[in-house]
Amino acid sequence: MSLPSTAASTSATTSTTAEARAAFAHRAPLAPGDRVWVVAPSGRTDDAGFDHAQQVLTQWGLDVRMAPHIRDAHPRAGYLAGADDDRRADLVDAWCDPETAAVICLRGGYGAMRLLDGIDWDVMREHAFRPDGRPKLLTGSSDVTALHRAWEHHLGVPTLHCPMVGNAVFRTSAVIPDDVRSWLFEPWAGRTVTRPGAHTLVPGAVTGLTTGGNLSLLAGSLGAPENPAPADAGSAGAGSAYPGESPRIALLEDVDEDLYRLDGFLLQLQRAGWLDALGALVGGSWQDCARKEPGKQEAEPLDAIDALLREAAGHLGIPVVSELGFGHDPDALTVPLGVLAHLEAPEAGTPVLTILDPKEVA
Repeated sequence: MSLPSTAASTSATTSTTAEARAAFAHRAPLAPGDRVWVVAPSGRTDDAGFDHAQQVLTQWGLDVRMAPHIRDAHPRAGYLAGADDDRRADLVDAWCDPETAAVICLRGGYGAMRLLDGIDWDVMREHAFRPDGRPKLLTGSSDVTALHRAWEHHLGVPTLHCPMVGNAVFRTSAVIPDDVRSWLFEPWAGRTVTRPGAHTLVPGAVTGLTTGGNLSLLAGSLGAPENPAPADAGSAGAGSAYPGESPRIALLEDVDEDLYRLDGFLLQLQRAGWLDALGALVGGSWQDCARKEPGKQEAEPLDAIDALLREAAGHLGIPVVSELGFGHDPDALTVPLGVLAHLEAPEAGTPVLTILDPKEVA
């Protein structure tokens, strides 16, 4: 679907974005037989992860294509899955294949942000939809947050923040494979994201568009085209960094970070006005995040991150939730980004995020 490049492009893009957000409400993103490309935009995957990914996706009945450079090694940096130009070409070619239904990121690590500046987003936008009008789907989490933000900003299509099929958790968890599969092969409207242990820090309820991902990636991309500070986006406030749109429900998580670094990331978002523009803040899992201060060996109380979230957002008059379960948890939940959802955060009881059909919301 090609979008106009005239002065009417803004309204056309807005209309297309609205249609994209509603596309998976009553029709699943994928069906058996659909073509999916598996790419490695960030770090390398071992043989077990590569083989298992191919096996699982094939067993799900998908037409699985592995990107040409997916097994490469970067000539300088062993933490990257091949040269930037090759990883970028794999990502762009996979997305622009007319038969593509989804681009599935094999794993995270580091490196996705290195690809963004060399992408022709006009071309990507022209190939964002399948022949039947549904948008193509990008899936992944962790470092793939950089791509989620870019897809939201440049393409206006929903994406799926989910555990990645090349990671060990896809082999060890009894929950993850079925959960991811259900989000790929079932419609989204009415689905909920919640789990025992999730709790409310600041009660409230809000309907808005889901956004976010890995906290350190979001803080590290502030000021970039795909993650402007609200003032740079022309926001007038009112709970949205995007004038005329619903408030943003920010979903934040991280892994293997000390408490003081999480503090710093949240402070970056706060000073940039990013937090002030939210309609709600929802914390996911904080797997292996050491709840300690520099120079101290003993762990802080287990509610230290809760206290940090309250300090960062408790004064904003918005709901704040903790431990909703998405992120790097060994049984991490899947959650879509760029879709309309309702967050119910009761003072007593378990908070629930419900995915809505925008066409059915007045």
